[in-house]
Amino acid sequence: MATEESNNPAPAPPSLPQYPELILAAIEAVNDKNGLNKSAISKHIESTYGELPAAHSTLLSHHLNKMKQNGQLVMVKNNYMKPDPNAPPRRGRGRPPKPKVPLPPGTVIGPPRPRGRPPKPRDPLAPPPPPKKKAASAGSGRPRGRPPKLAKTTAAAPVAAPASGPPRGRGRPPKVKPAVAAPVGC
Repeated sequence: MATEESNNPAPAPPSLPQYPELILAAIEAVNDKNGLNKSAISKHIESTYGELPAAHSTLLSHHLNKMKQNGQLVMVKNNYMKPDPNAPPRRGRGRPPKPKVPLPPGTVIGPPRPRGRPPKPRDPLAPPPPPKKKAASAGSGRPRGRPPKLAKTTAAAPVAAPASGPPRGRGRPPKVKPAVAAPVGC
């Protein structure tokens, strides 16, 4: 008989309602005109339902943010409350779009205007303008920008051969002291 009792599953804990329902019930139960903050909502849910899942705070934060974005809750001074049904709908960021005027049926819409400044009107009797040169700038005859570096050639600048003698050491050479002349006449 003991084996039969162990095969039966343990009674399941009572399931919680969905988090949006829990949050709205907590706000309605307290009925504060300033609303409830996150910790007050959490405490009310814990006192009402007892055991909560391990990720309760994460789930609560997620559902509060989701409900705030959907417009089910309004956040004022870090407190959540139900939105006022008489309040005008919340406007999004930026300038609202202009209202579009409906066109009469059968109207053909042309292509949109191109970007940029429109070209100046041309005189029909004037000769066509000369073609533009891309390489020359404002009349100087030279191309724009810095000229390219010339490649170094060994024939153009011969390198002086080092003087024979010991190889030079590192750093600045020492100052040469003038030799003192010996007295002549001894």
